Amino acid sequence: MADTLPDRLCVDPRSPFYDEELLKRDVGIRFNGVEKTNVEEYCMSEGWIRVAAGKARDRFGNAITIKLKGKVEPFIKGEPEG
Repeated sequence: MADTLPDRLCVDPRSPFYDEELLKRDVGIRFNGVEKTNVEEYCMSEGWIRVAAGKARDRFGNAITIKLKGKVEPFIKGEPEG
């Protein structure tokens, strides 16, 4: 698999931007220079991330998210050896 990450990625299996194989590689997100661990979705070209808004849930049990704008830098945590 290539080391380049897609422009947009989501952790929700219902999303068209979901990629299970890539998420197994442990993708990390640096947002405005700070590593975030609660990112639900990101888009590099548009410069935004979606994060859960506390413990709030919608009527279907999905986390309510908010969109934050800024510099998005995805990376693979713990690069494989070799």
